[in-house]
Amino acid sequence: MKYLIFLAILFLTHPVRSQGNLPETFFDGKSVVLISADPAARPVMDWKAVADSVHSALVKAGGDPVAYYELEQVSLSEEVQSNYAKAFEQRLIKNIILVTRQRNNASIHVGKFSGDGKVITSTALFGLSAPKIEEVADQFGALGENVRTKNLLVIDIPEFPGMTQGQAAQDASSSKFFARNPLNLEVFKLGVPLEGSSAETGSLTYFRYDLYGKSAERILAEQAAQKAEIESILKAEYPHEVAWLTEAKTNQELIRDRIQFLLVKVEGREADLKKSMGLESNPETENRTVVKYYIKLLVRDELYIGPEWDADPDWRIALRNFIRNLKK
Repeated sequence: MKYLIFLAILFLTHPVRSQGNLPETFFDGKSVVLISADPAARPVMDWKAVADSVHSALVKAGGDPVAYYELEQVSLSEEVQSNYAKAFEQRLIKNIILVTRQRNNASIHVGKFSGDGKVITSTALFGLSAPKIEEVADQFGALGENVRTKNLLVIDIPEFPGMTQGQAAQDASSSKFFARNPLNLEVFKLGVPLEGSSAETGSLTYFRYDLYGKSAERILAEQAAQKAEIESILKAEYPHEVAWLTEAKTNQELIRDRIQFLLVKVEGREADLKKSMGLESNPETENRTVVKYYIKLLVRDELYIGPEWDADPDWRIALRNFIRNLKK
């Protein structure tokens, strides 16, 4: 019945686009909301303001949103994301709600919590989108008008756990980082996952404001261009063997293929990245968005960020800096 109502809403309001099916657990289980907000969108709204604007709609739809986080913070790195997932599991979270606000589009997606470090298992989630955040919130709220929900004791205003789970997640991940270079790079292959491929464990990043909505063709074109540029940098700066990874493999499969190291790329506010890696931030540059590379040693689950901080807003410069620092 609720899906017939949803279809009626869709046809009556052309600007709203939808996909997938709303999971039944949405009406009978706690949800965590992850928000990505473009600072260039107008009127200006930070991610907490976006949370305020959608909370009542999520509740009206029948959901139980118990905590709000900034998507970029949760997906900062594989390690941070994994620790957030453990916290979600402890709170018995059943659903993940993703809210994305871009300059000319806003969307709300819902999927089941995976129960592991991936947080969601796919990007093919139920979703609504519209030109403005108010429009998509109103349409999402309307989905619950004729649906009986089991979520009865819900909070009236959004909650931001902030320095509790968030700090714990970053503190737990920072203990794995080492500010030095790994040994034996000349002995084993360095695996290089390509962005947009299944070798990357980044379904959450698909819903970032700067990535959401890209076509498969555009992703493939960017992937090919990226590989060419990475290959050029590595050929000039990295003297050891490299293996390109375009499909997901287990650690055991990688090690069997003599790949014991992975080149990992993370992107975020410099202050957040440094905190997650156990480093002090620089007040002059802490708010800029940068790219940082590091190497993950699979057999020990150790993360090597190099002897010097070499992040940069341009990923090409960041990669070249990191590879050069591996020689120190």
